Amino acid sequence: MRSHARRCSEVAVRTDLQLAALIGGSPAIAAIRSEIDKIADADASVLITGPSGSGKDVVARLLHQKSRRAVRPFVALNCAAVPAELLESELFGHELGAFTGAVKARAGRFEAAHGGTLFLDEVGDMPAAMQAKLLRTLETRVIERVGGMLPITVDVRVVAATSVDLNAAIAAGRFRADLLYRLDVIHIAMPPLGERPDDVACLVQHFLSAAAHPARFTAAALEALAQQPWPGNVRELRNFVERACVHHSGEIIGREALAQLLRGAASPALPQPTRPNTIEPPRGAEAASLLSQNGVDLKQLLADLEQAYIREALALSGGTIARSARLLGLQRTTLIEKMRRMHIAVAE
Repeated sequence: MRSHARRCSEVAVRTDLQLAALIGGSPAIAAIRSEIDKIADADASVLITGPSGSGKDVVARLLHQKSRRAVRPFVALNCAAVPAELLESELFGHELGAFTGAVKARAGRFEAAHGGTLFLDEVGDMPAAMQAKLLRTLETRVIERVGGMLPITVDVRVVAATSVDLNAAIAAGRFRADLLYRLDVIHIAMPPLGERPDDVACLVQHFLSAAAHPARFTAAALEALAQQPWPGNVRELRNFVERACVHHSGEIIGREALAQLLRGAASPALPQPTRPNTIEPPRGAEAASLLSQNGVDLKQLLADLEQAYIREALALSGGTIARSARLLGLQRTTLIEKMRRMHIAVAE
């Protein structure tokens, strides 16, 4: 097997234009880099598919940065992170007084991206009504602000990404087939990290190079990391390396320390919740140990516990919102709204 240093040096990405880093030496990543070079200057829409955390946003930025549009804006919008009632305004803008709270006119993402690239992340979660309006815009390259009458022509390359199986969504009536045809002119499929273990060492070195107080992994530890499944993909690996640097700043991490990190031994365990049908009111000494004479702010206590569980679910899932929502028994959109309210970064 070639050395990690040699493999990583072979896949170095140009930095003179501050290109996004698509790190990896696997055949799959090499093929994607080659495809980006071929299609970068085309104006055709691009659909990037792949599991959450696999690097779809990196591909979108690299497409823009290698294109003739690189001197113009790259504008991104996570369609799943914007409430349905605000999505139209986010995309197309609004005029003064168009709705309650519209105290001034505002350009939307299409106008902001004029001459450049508009990246629509998680487009598979877009509401049906907005799918029809997006389709019309892709066909005409003309928008109208909410509450406005003036057509505005936009010159935008649309790059969309989704972790949803859009063909299955079409069969279920959740996504428009005609919109898929408009978006999927050029298709790039991002493989999960578990299918390209040779890229793990390069990614680890890349994340370590960006750390303020990096740790170091032995060759054996890097080999062990390459054998992990990484269901949260590159995002999970990045979070893992960050956690390793926090707990082992300036240290060398071998197999034993790695095993502890992978088990989550360095993270404090949260108390397990009691199932609702087994909760009983505390009695006697038990009551005294739970509630003092000064009382308790139950609302704040529950809010802190909810936030702790959300943060723990995000840590366990490598920051993957869909998987975190499943761990918590929540809808994905419900979790996103709770994270926004708690000021927890939405990194989907």
